[in-house]
Amino acid sequence: MTGHSARSVADQLSAVLAAVTLLPPALVSLDEALGLVLAEDILSKTDTPPFDNSAMDGYAVQRADLLQASDMHPVTLPVIADLAAGTSQNPLLEPGQVARIMTGAPIPDGADAVVPIEDTDQGTETVTIVRAPQPAAHIRRAGEDAHAGDTVLTRGSVLWPTRIAAAASAGTSSLWVHPVPRVAVISTGSELVTPGEPTRRGQIPDSNSYLLAAAVSMAGAVPIRLGAVPDDENTLRSLLASLADSVDVIVLSGGVSVGAYDVVKAVLAPLGTVRFGPVKMQPGKPQGFGRWSDPADAPESADTDDVDNDNSGDNAAAGPLIFALPGNPVSAFVSFEVFVRPALRRLGGHTDLFRTTISATAGESWNSPDGRAQYMPVTLAGQGSRSVVRPAAAGGSGSHLVAGLGQAVGLAIVPENVRQIAEGDRVTVMLLT
Repeated sequence: MTGHSARSVADQLSAVLAAVTLLPPALVSLDEALGLVLAEDILSKTDTPPFDNSAMDGYAVQRADLLQASDMHPVTLPVIADLAAGTSQNPLLEPGQVARIMTGAPIPDGADAVVPIEDTDQGTETVTIVRAPQPAAHIRRAGEDAHAGDTVLTRGSVLWPTRIAAAASAGTSSLWVHPVPRVAVISTGSELVTPGEPTRRGQIPDSNSYLLAAAVSMAGAVPIRLGAVPDDENTLRSLLASLADSVDVIVLSGGVSVGAYDVVKAVLAPLGTVRFGPVKMQPGKPQGFGRWSDPADAPESADTDDVDNDNSGDNAAAGPLIFALPGNPVSAFVSFEVFVRPALRRLGGHTDLFRTTISATAGESWNSPDGRAQYMPVTLAGQGSRSVVRPAAAGGSGSHLVAGLGQAVGLAIVPENVRQIAEGDRVTVMLLT
């Protein structure tokens, strides 16, 4: 990558988001809609509620019959009907008559108030009432919540339980939504073995595929963790080709720099649809981003070191988005949070793309590389404006410190023109939980 200019974090993120388009809407049932994003407005098909109904268990009455009712002067009236929720009965109340009624049952014609059961002797043939109701007491009016044609939910709404209930009440049984992105997660490196298996000299457990698959899930997407593949170009090429029609995104870690065995760059750079190049950040400097395309469509001659090539946004139908992240765990995680997570959120139709940030006080000093934005994994103590952050690992933001990363609850973001954070300085922290 020598000789090519590095992108700022902002420029790299802008390029990523410019290449992301919403996944096409799909029709799902209410049972399948939780957490998805609406692709259309939902209009109420009927008035909600669709008819006047009782808000209490009690008696539907004509209020004029009970104006003098009290403990000292109770009023006893005949009960002419028993109305349960769901009934289609509609008896006409004449003056001096009442109907026993349950919550949700339609208000019968002639009634203009409901007396709660607590203000009666709970009779079934006649009832004695000891308190006069207020006008229209305990009656839910038709259309009180929404009228037919009213917008109940707007496009872009995330379908939480309360919103699913609102859609159901509007008479909708299925919804057009943006589907959840399907994301293949692959670690590369012949040194990687499945965690728990014995290791020989030169081997390490594959933590990245577990790290990134979990991060994909927390971003609201569906991870397909494929584990580790060796540093073999043909193996990786065949695997990527097999995924082209079944996933929306491929996230790779490792093999993106300038080493002799950087298999990811060797396979993807010749396609002409993936840009490899440095980003002014620490950790996470080497980055690759673009789309998979059929190798048969690649230019006859491609310069694998042409890191300024950028066709990542072209031909969106060519294949899934590809993120080629560094192999060191902290670098891979930081890269995911900064670039991949916002892209996955946008793919699924979300508008809240970014993590919450807060301002906190540095509890100790640390250095930051000149000319690169630093993302320091930190712990957090205190709350609000009194929050104090410290590096999560003794080695600071070292890209290999995965055990220390396990203690982090945030990433302190140090601008690229700041070379040192002093104890007591205010820093911006991206929260990870």
